[in-house]
Amino acid sequence: MKKLTHLPRWTLLLTSLAAVTPAAAQTAAPAASAAPAQFIAPKIDWTRELKVMSGVTIADNGDLIYLGSDSRIRRTDAQGKEKWTYAAGDIGRANPVVTPQGSVLAASYDDHVYLLDPNGKLQWKLKLDGDIYASPALRLDGSFIVGTAGGSVYALSADGKVLWQYKVGAPVFSSPAVAADGTIYFGAQNNRMHALTPDGTLKWAYAAGSLVFSSPAIGREGGIYFGSSDRKIHALNPDGTLKWTVPTGLFVNASPIVTSTDLVVVGSYDGKVYAVNTTGENEWVYTAGAPIAGAAAELSDGTILIPDLSGTVHAIGKAGQRLWTIQTGKKIDTAIAVSDAGTVYFTTEGGALNALQKQRPLAVGPWTTFHALPSSWGRALSANDLQARTAARRAAATAAIAALKPAPGSTPAPTPTPVRPPTATTPPAGTPPAGTAPGGTGPVATTPATPVRPPVTTPTAPATPTRTPEEAARLAGGGARAVGRTVYLPLAETAQALDMAVKVLSPRQATVTVLGSPVLVSTVTLDGRAYLPLSGLARLPGVTVKTDPAAGTVNVTRLARTRSFPVNFGKAVSLEVMRTTY
Repeated sequence: MKKLTHLPRWTLLLTSLAAVTPAAAQTAAPAASAAPAQFIAPKIDWTRELKVMSGVTIADNGDLIYLGSDSRIRRTDAQGKEKWTYAAGDIGRANPVVTPQGSVLAASYDDHVYLLDPNGKLQWKLKLDGDIYASPALRLDGSFIVGTAGGSVYALSADGKVLWQYKVGAPVFSSPAVAADGTIYFGAQNNRMHALTPDGTLKWAYAAGSLVFSSPAIGREGGIYFGSSDRKIHALNPDGTLKWTVPTGLFVNASPIVTSTDLVVVGSYDGKVYAVNTTGENEWVYTAGAPIAGAAAELSDGTILIPDLSGTVHAIGKAGQRLWTIQTGKKIDTAIAVSDAGTVYFTTEGGALNALQKQRPLAVGPWTTFHALPSSWGRALSANDLQARTAARRAAATAAIAALKPAPGSTPAPTPTPVRPPTATTPPAGTPPAGTAPGGTGPVATTPATPVRPPVTTPTAPATPTRTPEEAARLAGGGARAVGRTVYLPLAETAQALDMAVKVLSPRQATVTVLGSPVLVSTVTLDGRAYLPLSGLARLPGVTVKTDPAAGTVNVTRLARTRSFPVNFGKAVSLEVMRTTY
């Protein structure tokens, strides 16, 4: 393994400490699978010795892209079968980026970034001012943001030209994150979190109490969340002012995620996982029992998956309870990766890639996996863009997986989803020792094959509903109602027709769960039943509402499924009220 001496000496020392920690920490760890009996850990479907060194990035069609310990950029199918490799100049640990067009941007310890087309052919490479440990980010215009150990952050055009260079003056191991307004956030070894304008001008720099290895996550409201070696989780407002900090027992060098319910979830070297709400209060604290360096991922049912340095993968329920654990005995220091087909991937020390039997797909939320998306864009998306992107990814993944032959010896049996316990328990505290391992990047040799990647397209909803008015009336349980100029649909029947869970909180409020994310909505009670206004329904992620005065129906579309509800009010009222566009 080359050029490990490029890491600062104190970093190598901390990494060495982390490597001896798990055995000691395990003595204090709770017994594996200390969950109710109905929670059975899924089996590892397959393990491949693939020399994986970086984090694993997942393309829209389910292909896996990573950098190997042999200095090669590699692309495999969803079952680990190699499609092509490309020889870079050194190893690397940063997650590659997969663009919407299927190109791959990878970075290496040889100071270079490489752009390869979907077939593994080099488009361009560019030498920067130092090794690249941090994962690059992809901006909306197709340009890339790259941080280096040489102490700079670069903006690179899609054709490989330097647009600008910001000199930090300290190594950058924290992967940049791009906000919806184009602001670029990253941490550095000067103990600061930085914010740059889209043209590379410094907006502000916030001083943490120690080094910032952690890569920032961006919340739904634009907040910036990260950890530091000062043993704290930090939350900042977009203007750089402090929202809150939460203390932990040791370094927080892992990168946080922000869940579909807006919890900031991150592990610490104290062996605990913290779930913090937007006001800075711990919703729960889970004891893993060994230091944590890798980022978590949230599944669509709210389950949190997170690895630790003892080689254990933990599944944590919504209330912080242990659901199950899988122990590999080999260190895991990179993020969990989850495909849109529901396959969970993780890499153990030595480069073996492991795939769990099918779980649920990734949750749809502001930042539910490392670097925001499986394709590692490192960019915040609007709610509508996120829904459309997720739908497109899942369509592509479904088509690609359906075409694959079963892996040799694999038994793709889906894991049952049991009813979760109603109450939360906070596991007892433990205090394992410290260590740290920054992220990085690398590649090396060529054997391009030719994978065909489906284009990313947003599925189009059917234009015309197929249900008859009689069928729609039975489904809607009475159909749409009008009160004044407001049109309402029956809440329970609408949620059932669109596959959404609903919980009535009061006569005026309810929550509707869309793809694992509960959304608060206003309701009214008519004739003893809860109704939802069309304007509120139209604001739910991924839901489109159209009215058809001629047919006398309200047509609601979600995930390319359209349901029609008949209107139950006079024609004169309907023609006036239903002109409203939602």
